[in-house]
Amino acid sequence: MLRGADDLLADFDRGVTVFNEFVRGCRSLFDLGRCVTVFGSARFPDGHRWYRLAREIGAELARAGCTVMTGGGPGVMEAANRGAHEAGGLSIGCNIRLPHEQQPNPYLDRTLTFDYFFVRKVMLLKYSSGFVFLPGGFGTMDELFETLTLIQTGKVEAFPCIAAGTDFWQPMVDAVAEQLYAAGTVSRGEVAIGLLDDPAEIVAHLLAEQPRPENRPEQAPD
Repeated sequence: MLRGADDLLADFDRGVTVFNEFVRGCRSLFDLGRCVTVFGSARFPDGHRWYRLAREIGAELARAGCTVMTGGGPGVMEAANRGAHEAGGLSIGCNIRLPHEQQPNPYLDRTLTFDYFFVRKVMLLKYSSGFVFLPGGFGTMDELFETLTLIQTGKVEAFPCIAAGTDFWQPMVDAVAEQLYAAGTVSRGEVAIGLLDDPAEIVAHLLAEQPRPENRPEQAPD
């Protein structure tokens, strides 16, 4: 927990922990190939329409040969991992330690658990070349806006971003975009996010806009 200034030794120890999390994440995720990260709420149970949609998207991505990565928890994350797992694809979870422990979902081929949200978000973005945002709360909004900010500022390549669940996202996207355009803080066409609901259309759009992954080494460096 960050709580203001600490003594120098505590801050140094925190820095070492952050570095170790980055190293562990890079060593574990370097070989994913074509990967898509799916974001969304942890609060939708099995049977909810957004859970079902995420599961279908995960399966469609896996059938198209993509690795599916999520935050590793329940809800939409579990659903996307579940769909990928059931379709025979590679399913990855980047979990986070919370005061009320978030357990990794049971559909993961690889699980990493992080102490720091910002390290986790780097891993969720760095190894993917496409992003799907399903309905969610503050965490999902944070992930959406940070991804768009990184694309806008050229810190992340302009990979395709899809908001799935049009009736949830459309009013928000319209209101926010028009306010930003009117204020002149964002230019039209500066960043793009597609709103789609059909899993096959979502995957087709992601694959059409994604660059092919470069050849990767067969094993992590020592």
